[in-house]
Amino acid sequence: MMNRRTFGKVLGAGTTSTAAASSAGTPASSSVSATARTGAGAAGPDKARGTPSFGALKRIRAGELSIGYVEAGPAHGPAVLLLHGWPYDIHSYVEVTPLLATHGYRVIVPYLRGYGTTTFLSPKTFRNAEQAAFALDVIALMDALRIERAVLGGFDWGSRTADIIAVLWPERCKALVSVSGYLITDRKQQRLPLPPAAEWAWWYQYYFSTERGELGLAEHRKDFARLIWHNVSPTWHFSDAAFDRTAQAFDNPDYVRIVIHNYRWRLGLAPGDPRHDALEARLAEGPPVHVPTVTLDGALDPFTPPGDGAAYRGRFTGPYAHRTLKGIGHNVPQEAPEAFAQAVLEADGM
Repeated sequence: MMNRRTFGKVLGAGTTSTAAASSAGTPASSSVSATARTGAGAAGPDKARGTPSFGALKRIRAGELSIGYVEAGPAHGPAVLLLHGWPYDIHSYVEVTPLLATHGYRVIVPYLRGYGTTTFLSPKTFRNAEQAAFALDVIALMDALRIERAVLGGFDWGSRTADIIAVLWPERCKALVSVSGYLITDRKQQRLPLPPAAEWAWWYQYYFSTERGELGLAEHRKDFARLIWHNVSPTWHFSDAAFDRTAQAFDNPDYVRIVIHNYRWRLGLAPGDPRHDALEARLAEGPPVHVPTVTLDGALDPFTPPGDGAAYRGRFTGPYAHRTLKGIGHNVPQEAPEAFAQAVLEADGM
């Protein structure tokens, strides 16, 4: 989920800091109402299950993939791309999306490779899950949708992907919202140990390094995800319906291969695609992010680094703000949708 080197210890408390975003550069007002739960083509109440839901899914050919995604808001509004992580899916943004659509944004939420309705175009394509591959997928999606620039927001794998686009293709990234700060992976640093408490939080990464772990994920993918959700978001009381809705994304035929390769690649246990070596070499240098950025931390997320954002502050050299969300765990956009949407408005108005 995160870059291990940014985490010094397991954190269980934090502070909340909120501020009104500047209205400059935003398509509507600068604050998000907790009551704005619906938007054009966006999430609405699922009366059968009592949970919000998206409208119809779309698909588009982009790069190596046929990407499944949802879209909300005006077709010609300023674009926002929202990127999920593991073990989650597009529904992490099911409440963020209408909040932003109401403010006039064109909101795009894609399934990452290996999730949901996103599939590879060819059975011969390497099921590569190194970090550069996800970023290239998003660039291909933007090209296919004819989106020149967008505000990018993400958590977990999505934060890493958004961070990479911000540093490699800053002309495509108008502003950035990154949960847990700077998550670009340096595989050399990954070889170094962390304090035991931090290593304990990463137990599944080592489990996935084994054949037993791969078989375990394949056999128990939904139980595995539910366990992770509970462990990393200890105060999030999600419903069975909300979990089951997301768990369908793990039925993708490439899900296990993508998850296993991602974690093994990070530890240097699996090769990447040689075509991406030049990009990975640039990322290994830890390039700074220059675009306007808001970083968010969940105070109860076991992967939140200490220091209220100080651990990664130096990585962001442009306009910048940080928020630590008290009582919130790992899945920030689903646990605190208003705070996440507000961060998008704030970053876009910097």
